[in-house]
Amino acid sequence: MKTITVCYFAMFREHAGIDEETLTLEATTAADVFCATRERHGSAEPSGHCKVAINDVMADWDSPISDGDSVLLFPPVAGG
Repeated sequence: MKTITVCYFAMFREHAGIDEETLTLEATTAADVFCATRERHGSAEPSGHCKVAINDVMADWDSPISDGDSVLLFPPVAGG
């Protein structure tokens, strides 16, 4: 089990109703954290459209997480 801080941005923050939370999870990758928070807060957004950062550094979904990490979840961004 790992204790991590998850920070939510934009629609993820709206779904969660909070900016961040500390969770204790059986997770090894950023994707595991994303799946756990989707189930927890009811987001249907696929990870392929979203971005993730670990400890303020942009990361891939298969990046490992460690106890004490901060995982930041960003929804898709539209531009023009």
